[in-house]
Amino acid sequence: MPGNQLLGLPRILSRLEDYEGMLAAVDLHANGVTFCTGSLGARAANDLPAMIRKLAPRIHFLHLRNVTRDDETTPCSFFEDEHLEGNTDMVAVIAAVLEEERRRKAEGRADHQIPMRPDHGQEILDDVTRGAQPGYPVIGRLKGLAELRGIERALSHATYGMK
Repeated sequence: MPGNQLLGLPRILSRLEDYEGMLAAVDLHANGVTFCTGSLGARAANDLPAMIRKLAPRIHFLHLRNVTRDDETTPCSFFEDEHLEGNTDMVAVIAAVLEEERRRKAEGRADHQIPMRPDHGQEILDDVTRGAQPGYPVIGRLKGLAELRGIERALSHATYGMK
């Protein structure tokens, strides 16, 4: 797969077609997807909300992070960004996830809530000096979680959002 590399290593799953092929190869509900908005968002051609809608029934976990692509002409050249900044429209991503959760709930699925983890937050406050694993700051991830939960709450509000 020319062009599907990150740091010279092949990326097996980086486009919708790759995921669809993997899911079709073993067409069982248990064969699902951890949907990483950072990894998939590093590729400019990926429409993440559309990918979520296509893969929705088989998404088992969300890894929500945001990246800013350094240069649209250099594939997968990016840096981690704040959860609500970067090239990924996180509001549209969360709206697509909430649509799927509502669909699952109406279907009576026990797994109607899709677990998620905000990741790769920005180093702020104490994170800067505590010597944490790079990319895993505690306070920055909590800030990201609060922002993402705020979007979820706003989109789910009976008056303003999608109920």
